[in-house]
Amino acid sequence: MTFALRVDGDRWTKHVDGRLAQIAIATGNAAVPVIKGGGYGLGQLRLLHQVGIRDLPCIAVGTIYEALECVGSTQSRVLVLEPFDPRDELAAAAWAKVPANAFTRTIATAEGLHAVCQLAGSSDSAAPVSIVLEARTSMRRFGFTDNALLQVLTEPSTRNALREGRVVLEGLGLHLPIAQPDDDVAPRAGSTVVSAKVRQVLRWAGLWQAELDALQLGGQQSAALWVSHCSDEELLEISAAVPQLTLRQRSGTDLWLGDRRALQAEGTVLNVAQVPGGTPVGYRQRSRARGGHVLTVSGGTWHGIGLQAPSPVSSVRQRAVAAGTGALDAAGRALSPFSWDGRQRWFIEPPHQHVSMVWLPEQCTPPQIGDALPADVRFTTSRFDRVLGLEPLGDDA
Repeated sequence: MTFALRVDGDRWTKHVDGRLAQIAIATGNAAVPVIKGGGYGLGQLRLLHQVGIRDLPCIAVGTIYEALECVGSTQSRVLVLEPFDPRDELAAAAWAKVPANAFTRTIATAEGLHAVCQLAGSSDSAAPVSIVLEARTSMRRFGFTDNALLQVLTEPSTRNALREGRVVLEGLGLHLPIAQPDDDVAPRAGSTVVSAKVRQVLRWAGLWQAELDALQLGGQQSAALWVSHCSDEELLEISAAVPQLTLRQRSGTDLWLGDRRALQAEGTVLNVAQVPGGTPVGYRQRSRARGGHVLTVSGGTWHGIGLQAPSPVSSVRQRAVAAGTGALDAAGRALSPFSWDGRQRWFIEPPHQHVSMVWLPEQCTPPQIGDALPADVRFTTSRFDRVLGLEPLGDDA
């Protein structure tokens, strides 16, 4: 039973190296690869290996739990994107398992910053604690508003911790939406900046530069903007507008999954059964009026098959497709991600834990046991038994 991801290694490597080079040109700095959520289907260790052979100085992960899994597997600095806040007691307990300076923390609340300053002032803290302050962009997910950021940086405890070097401020984080946001402030008269993302970044850049001047920290480490979801053209525009600030682009989906033709998920055919019309099959004992073939295929809910995130519908066509899909689900019919003979095939019933049962009409020539059925999946919610085509790791060797 094998649900596999087959990678065209040469094509995938060419894409990754190309994106890293383009980001470096656009920002003047190395990209910050994001390795989170199980490594985008490719596996965290495999992506850490890819970062290692390219000698990239910094990576980003989603949570402290993912950061702990990196210990001993990377020489790169690790930025944890989920904000540190002591009120998340379980996460705080996980942070306590490693030295205070082990990873760079994202700070998005005054409570989080106060806790870090207190930690950095404790007697058992032998090295400074590194942080990135997160701004609240039009994503509005988390982060400091401009007023809250100004307020927290004027507090004596914060300034003392920064000026004494107990807390190392590595810059300002700006997590931007994928779509172009609405502008909170109208563009300046005569401005040639077209992108709302660029205008938003530049507004924060101006505020950040003013705060750095007021803090008088010295050095360039804190003069950084950590951004995401900017195009190369937008990065070039930002770099040209604020050359005194270091621009760091965090890249995940675009970097690892940007060339989908280099990646193919596939399930192995485990059994082919020809059944006449009206024959009950599966756990639910459903039947079809006409005869056909029941294909049992590797790949079930454990692998992410049949598990869907809500669709980001925006157009009339997307709404119509979503409504039609919902109606089919209500009628007990659902398309599987598996294809055969050039067409996506129907589930017989909801997928099982490790396998799926797929219906093939009788007029189709069925596959043989051991054949591979391509599957169109969302890689960030998929788990594969094997990943083929990249450098072998562990049992893949």
